[in-house]
Amino acid sequence: MKWILVFVIGGLLGGIAGFAAGIFVYPYIFLADIVAAERVDDPASRRVVAKGMFIHANPSDPIHHGRGGVTAYENLVHLEADFEVGPGPKFHVYLVPERNVTPSTEVAKMMFVDLGRLKAFKGSQNYPVPAGVDPAKYGSVVIWCEQFGVLISPAELQRP
Repeated sequence: MKWILVFVIGGLLGGIAGFAAGIFVYPYIFLADIVAAERVDDPASRRVVAKGMFIHANPSDPIHHGRGGVTAYENLVHLEADFEVGPGPKFHVYLVPERNVTPSTEVAKMMFVDLGRLKAFKGSQNYPVPAGVDPAKYGSVVIWCEQFGVLISPAELQRP
């Protein structure tokens, strides 16, 4: 009877450890080398409403970092070819009203617009802006980890 209990507890602990390792290790092993290469269709006909640069919001945190450019058009947010963030689980692209987003900013409590899950940790990517949303009225684009509620990288938007 004792060996059954040991077997069940060991199985549970092993399952939990395997699940946790999968959440943390999977993005580093399988997704870190994917580079997106999406283009903006007919950029000359689109009106640029803002541009920004992703920054490393907390230099003392080597895991959560970002860099590269972002361009907001009237109906599209485009992460530029030089975009890069450290890998992790369930990253999303948000439009947030705040201009100066820091790790202490309570992004989850803001009226943000979720543009979707990050497609790749590197490279150019397009995110359609929902109808009725004006990107010019937002102060930043942020990469946010929904799983842990952590700011990965903000980009303050500057009007042209």
